[in-house]
Amino acid sequence: SVLSRYENHITVLADCLEEFPDTDEPVWILGRQHQLNADKSKLLLDVSARLWFTYRRKFSPIGGTGPSSDAGWGCMLRCGQMMLAQALICRHLGRDWQWEKHKEQPEEYHRILRCFLDRKDCCYSIHQMAQMGVGEGKSIGEWFGPNTVAQVLKKLALFDEWNSLAVYVSMDNTVVIEDIKKMCWSPPQSSSTAHSSAHLHRSALGRNRNAAGPCSGWKPLLLIIPLRLGINHINPVYIDAFKECFKMPQSLGALGGKPNNAYYFIGFLGNELIYLDPHTTQSFVDSEENGTVDDQSFHCQHAPHRMKIMNLDPSVALGFFCKEECDFDNWCSLVQKEILKQQSLRMFELVQKHPPHWPPFIPPSKPEVTTTGAELIESTDKLFEFEEEFEILSV
Repeated sequence: SVLSRYENHITVLADCLEEFPDTDEPVWILGRQHQLNADKSKLLLDVSARLWFTYRRKFSPIGGTGPSSDAGWGCMLRCGQMMLAQALICRHLGRDWQWEKHKEQPEEYHRILRCFLDRKDCCYSIHQMAQMGVGEGKSIGEWFGPNTVAQVLKKLALFDEWNSLAVYVSMDNTVVIEDIKKMCWSPPQSSSTAHSSAHLHRSALGRNRNAAGPCSGWKPLLLIIPLRLGINHINPVYIDAFKECFKMPQSLGALGGKPNNAYYFIGFLGNELIYLDPHTTQSFVDSEENGTVDDQSFHCQHAPHRMKIMNLDPSVALGFFCKEECDFDNWCSLVQKEILKQQSLRMFELVQKHPPHWPPFIPPSKPEVTTTGAELIESTDKLFEFEEEFEILSV
């Protein structure tokens, strides 16, 4: 019955099985271990369940007059979308959820997918990310780096009330436990504040609003750690710690790649990294009238790519998702045990208290702007008046 259930997948993937070598070494994919000599097909099913975002063409021009394709410049934005999508899958469906071709999926799945469609009214679309990147000094059509994408996701998440993520982007290779807990446990907005900012991104986020409104409690955490693991090449001293991150149950993989070629790294085998490649140009896909999405092109149905870890560009960004506070506490313990105590040259620092020489930490909040999402996409001037405020809050 199990074989029958996965018959379609195995048929599609059968020709790809030999692309992975026969080895006793385990493969790690986003916190899950696979044995190639025992369950190679399960490994490929796990990979195919990840949302795969690639270049697209024939979408509405960005900003009304901008590009209608992101081919050649949007690869890091697509990788950022993939990392965020994995966080949302874990938040709503769980890490062990699997995608099956032609199988009806839950409404939450289609709602997640709609967040990333190439439309100006979707909260994490290429349109929204490219426009928000202007405030980070990136022109529309310009290539982004891992840290810039992280900053863009942090700002866009402020307007996403359905997913209600707390996005923390570390500074100076330092993760501050006190600041994260302050942000994730911050109380909901007052009704007056929520009302005054409700118009912002209305068209982009209206379909993602939670009808029950904001609630108190731990906000699920998307933790992004931008790093520089060397000068021109990755320093070999970081390799073991970098690989260890893919073993953590909270892992969302890493953003990185080679100069001007971004990949979404989801695991490793030996000294090879496993990644999803956004460098395929597909046609724009819109949602159906009933809200579902033809999702065939959003899942990579062949064996993922691999590259030697020493070929990695040293500029990367690690991602982790902690749905509950206990997940974050567990992550802190794993970092102390597997990364910090084992390394003479640490990949990043994890500290309990906010450094006294840093400016005070203020959890970021949605700016009170009364423009609509559609107007915002066409002219971001009003939003970027708040750029200085955002820079202070991000500290």
